[in-house]
Formats: sequence, C-alpha cells, structure tokens
Amino acid sequence: MSPTKFVDRGAPVQGALVIHPDREGRGTSRGPDARLEEACGLAVALDLEVREALVATLRKLTPATLFGKGKVEEIGHLVEAREADVVVVDDALTPVQQRNLEKAWKAKVVDRTGMILEIFARRARTREGRLQVELARLTYERSRLVRTWTHLERQRGGFGVMGGPGETQIETDRRLLAEKIGKLKRELTEVRRTRTLQRSARKRVPYPVVALVGYTNAGKSTLFNRLTQSDVQAEDLLFATLDPTLRALKLPDGRPAIMSDTVGFISDLPHELVEAFRATLEEVREADVVLHVRDIASEESDAQAEDVRSVLKRLEVDMEERRILEVWNKADLLPEDQREALLGDARRAHPPAILVSAATGEGCPELLQAVAGLVDEAPPVEVRVSAADGAAVAWLYRNGRVLERETFEDGGVRLAVSLSAQAMGQFEQLFPNAQVKAQ
Repeated sequence: MSPTKFVDRGAPVQGALVIHPDREGRGTSRGPDARLEEACGLAVALDLEVREALVATLRKLTPATLFGKGKVEEIGHLVEAREADVVVVDDALTPVQQRNLEKAWKAKVVDRTGMILEIFARRARTREGRLQVELARLTYERSRLVRTWTHLERQRGGFGVMGGPGETQIETDRRLLAEKIGKLKRELTEVRRTRTLQRSARKRVPYPVVALVGYTNAGKSTLFNRLTQSDVQAEDLLFATLDPTLRALKLPDGRPAIMSDTVGFISDLPHELVEAFRATLEEVREADVVLHVRDIASEESDAQAEDVRSVLKRLEVDMEERRILEVWNKADLLPEDQREALLGDARRAHPPAILVSAATGEGCPELLQAVAGLVDEAPPVEVRVSAADGAAVAWLYRNGRVLERETFEDGGVRLAVSLSAQAMGQFEQLFPNAQVKAQ
C-alpha cells in the first residue's frame, strides 16, 4: 500500500522587496527608516515575505518610472537576486509609472495606496465595510485605466451594455466602472441614512458616546476590550480592526456610556479611503468625547499624532471644540524613569492626557474617571425621593452620575446627581413627585 500523499492547498508565499523613496520636499515629520519600517509592516499585513527592504534616495523625479534609469536597473538586479514576486513602493505611483516598473522589473508592483486598499479589502467583514472598500478600490482603479491593450479597435455597435458604435475598449471599461461606482455610492448613502437613524435613536436614550481614534496599531482594540470587557480582535498588526464596533461602557458611579472603536489611521491615508469610510467615521464627529489613543512607547508617537489630527481635519472634526482626551498607551513598554517623566508631562498636557497600559490595566481607572468628568454636561442637582420611589433612584443610577447619597430614617433618599439636560427632562416627566433643586 502506497503512503498517503498530502497536497498543500495553501497559497504560496510571495517574496517581496520593499522600497521607500526618500525625496526632498515630501513634507513628512518622520525619518525614512521609520517610514520604511512601517511599509514593511504593511507588507507583512498582506502576508508577504519581506526579503529585502531599502531606502532609495531620489534627487529628482523621473516622470516615466519615478526612479532614475540607474536606480531602476539596480533594483531590477536585486529583484532577480532575491527572487521577489512583488515590489512594494512606499509612495504614490502614477498608472504609467506602475506599468513601466512592472515591465522593467518583471514583477508585480504595488504602491502605498494599493497596499492599504488590499489590506482593507481582506479585513472587511460587514456588508458596510465591504461596500466602502469596494468603492475605494474602484475609484482607485478608475485612474489606473491606461492604454495597456494592443487591440484598441473600436467596438461594433450593439444593444445594452456593449455601448454605441465607435466605443473603444477603454471607454467601455470606464463607463462600466462609473456605473458600478454610482451604484455603490447609492448603497452607501442608504448606509449613512441608517446610521443617522441609529444615532438619533441612541440620542433619545441619554447615554454619552465615547469614540476611540488613533494611529493604526496604537492599541485601540486592546484598550476597547479592557474598558468594555469585550473580546474584539486585537493583534500586533497594522489595521487589525476595520469594521466599527459599539459596546456598553460602565463609568464610575454606575453611569453607562457607549464606546465606539474605529478603523486606525495612517500617514498618507488614501483620499479614496477617507471618502469611502466617511459614513463610518461620522461616529467620531457625533461623539461626546473622543479618546485619541497614542503609542507613547514609539519614537514616532508625535508624528503619528499629527497624522491622526490631519485625517480628523479632513473629516471636518473640529479639534478645538471637541472634548478630546489623549490616551498615552503602552506605558508597560517604557523604562521606569521615562514613565515617571511622562506622568508629569501628562498632567501638563493640552489637550489633557492620561498615561495607561491597555495590556496590564495600569491607569485605566483614572482614564474612566476623566471620561466621566468630561461627559458631565451640567452641574449636579439635588434630588429627594420617598421610600416608595425606588424606581426613580434606580433610573438616576442608570442614566446619570450619582455623586452623593444620603438615606433618611423614613427610607427617603437624597441624591446629588449629574444629568444631561435631556436626561433631566425625561426624569421630571417620568417622576413628577420627586423634588429637584440646584445645589
């Protein structure tokens, strides 16, 4: 009897060469080595095996290939030596540049935008996420329609989708893409309408909304799990979270809130993705409090924070008026002396900052206390209820922030409680016999 043969049906590993073009006037606040490391992280997130990574200094841009002739030949020899299947160029390539480089290197060439789009396409799980990624991908590919066909003869006239007489292949493809993009935009408009209705429904229940934002891999999902006792996927991987997640958050003194975990940001986030994910990121615009999670152990923390602010500005989130609290995460990775210095910096920071470790829980109680202080929209009021009004006391604990409680001999209760204006109106309607006065 012959031995059993097992067939490996897994996708073959693709070797990659990662290149960061270092050119003057790029306007970035981080060094080329840090940018190269991030590009390698993107490649790993695409399940590529990074066989070589290098910074290519560009003194001037070559319109046809981005790199000069000598550099193109040098990289071509490296692609052959490393047997690379894919070359990742950490920059935006024009369609002509991408096509010419693929011909020169005889390998698949992916630019930064294409990489991020592909990662998003793989990670999207919900119908909404897939719609958003597909819209971004089609918008990107529309600019990639260059004359790569050798058969550019005109189509014969026909009916329906074949188009009229004289339509070339490239014109047909452009028209079909435009029709798909229009259909996706209509579907996403419906998604946005549904989200608006959901937010309106949440507003009828006086629960504050706390949104997490931050650079990808800053630890947002780990913090989200820590604060809400959830089990959302959290990995040491770029863009581990893509689809938005909402969970209940219990603040100190019993008041509930809603926490929203959002997609991570990154430098040079493609315009197509910002536009496509606008419906999802509107959760940030509507939030009562925004927690900006930063990887404070990273040497690039300041530059990453600036990239997040840049994307929020593109989303028209007013950083000055918004209640923003910076969460300096990954304190457990810092040496003790640096941690002590950052604690002092956090107390003086503007916007306010809290040093935490989502992995160990350090600083999380102080963070929740700070969030509770930010969502209090009004000064506390004094509420007196009789012994028979236990339902009123329970309602106040569910919908407000109880600061003091005193129980009298007859069973009556006096509470000092902070309520939003909307919650106060609801309480007075539900419990007209309760005595309410300002403190």
